[in-house]
Amino acid sequence: MKMTFRWYGSKHDKVTLKQIRQIPGLIGVISTLYDIPAGEVWPVERIRALKDEIESAGLTLEGIESVNVHEDIKLGTPEAEKYIENYKQTLRNLAECGVKLVCYNFMPVFDWTRTDLAKILEDGSNTLSYDEDVIRKIDPAKMFEEVNNNSNGYVLPGWEPERLGEIKRLLELYSDMTEEKLWKNLENFLKEVIPVAEECDIKMAIHPDDPPWSVFGLPRLITSKENLERFINLVDSPYNGLTICTGSLGVDPNNNIPEIIRYFGSKGRIHFAHVRNVKIHEPRKFDEVAHKSEYGSLDMFEIMKAFYDVKFEGPIRPDHGRMIWDEEGRPGYGLYDRALGAVYLNGLWEAISKMDKLNNKN
Repeated sequence: MKMTFRWYGSKHDKVTLKQIRQIPGLIGVISTLYDIPAGEVWPVERIRALKDEIESAGLTLEGIESVNVHEDIKLGTPEAEKYIENYKQTLRNLAECGVKLVCYNFMPVFDWTRTDLAKILEDGSNTLSYDEDVIRKIDPAKMFEEVNNNSNGYVLPGWEPERLGEIKRLLELYSDMTEEKLWKNLENFLKEVIPVAEECDIKMAIHPDDPPWSVFGLPRLITSKENLERFINLVDSPYNGLTICTGSLGVDPNNNIPEIIRYFGSKGRIHFAHVRNVKIHEPRKFDEVAHKSEYGSLDMFEIMKAFYDVKFEGPIRPDHGRMIWDEEGRPGYGLYDRALGAVYLNGLWEAISKMDKLNNKN
């Protein structure tokens, strides 16, 4: 296991590489070229400059999150072929710079969805929160405006302001999209992209839908153990793998996260992990909370033990921290709480490792 941290780049992140380097047990970052729109080819020189900047700070670039999939690919329009070719070229350019992991998602229109970016918790910290009742009552375009107005001046992944003008048009284009049509478009994408990933030795790791149910009537696919199984069988290759996000999948109590980790980890199909905790108040209402098990609905010890038991060697990162100690920054991506999360997860890993060694001696 390699503990990492998400970093948006020096132009887009208040958190610095110097600060990240000082987090105990953390060896690298997961990053991206945040200003390149979905569908465009990533230039080699930009990728190399990003990698050099990270390495000059004493860290490693452990993967890219994300190379976003253009909506035309998800929609299966005649333009999809052009954007798939661009995606393949980006993979080749990433490989030229030594990148071995790409995280991406296939969520229509909206990336992760929350109804409150700064809900105040009992301890005075604030956090990301979701309430299905709010979703049912709000217009999608209005929600887009509210997300950007409450993001503390930071652009949030999947909620870029320039997309606001496209929302109504995109929703109209998706009006007759069914799950089966979306599965077919995902399969077409994978059949084109995974062979290139194999050639380039890049592990592709799809992120679960967040949350793992339909939002604004849009279909969602990567939501459950059954659907994860269907996904990996679309193209049966070790390069066609998963990002296990414990919070995204874990807000549905039907998803047994340790079981999912053991099942797909034993198949060698987990390439990346986001480990965070959530507090489920009732169905489809949850808050993101501190990583420690007692604060949420997920057993973080059992989750980390499952990763240990399958001998997971890929990158893990703490995810979506609260805003604590009066920090202000990109919602979910401050420094302090994510740093606490990284240290806590490393502590669990060390304890599990030493317990295993002691048990093997006896």
